[in-house]
Amino acid sequence: MFKWKDDFSVNIEKINEQHKELFKMGTELYNLVSAKDGVDRYDEIMTVIHRLAEYTIEHFTYEEELMKIHGYNDFDNHKKQHDAFVAKIQSIKADDVDVKQRKIGMDLIVFIANWIENHILVTDMKYKNYLNSKGVY
Repeated sequence: MFKWKDDFSVNIEKINEQHKELFKMGTELYNLVSAKDGVDRYDEIMTVIHRLAEYTIEHFTYEEELMKIHGYNDFDNHKKQHDAFVAKIQSIKADDVDVKQRKIGMDLIVFIANWIENHILVTDMKYKNYLNSKGVY
């Protein structure tokens, strides 16, 4: 479901690799939630959610450090979006996932897809030329 295209590139290799990892997690979650085999996927879904929570913090920290080091002028707004993403992931309760695996999983997939479209393709693209002009690749 989540396929990397060159349009997603910010011309910063490490960030592109991190974004690709987020795509992989989104695909993994989609595959778990859309499986129609009657198997309880609670443990697997929770594992992906926990990895997603941890990995996004790692990714956002890296991205934010680059912005701070190079004096990116829209840092505060960018960080607010990161914080909102982390809060959303952390707000998912294990008990809710246990009862409504498919619904919560699909809601999260839609959230991630919207994030990719609105954050990576819009907000991250705002720093692309700025950081590239500072020699960050």
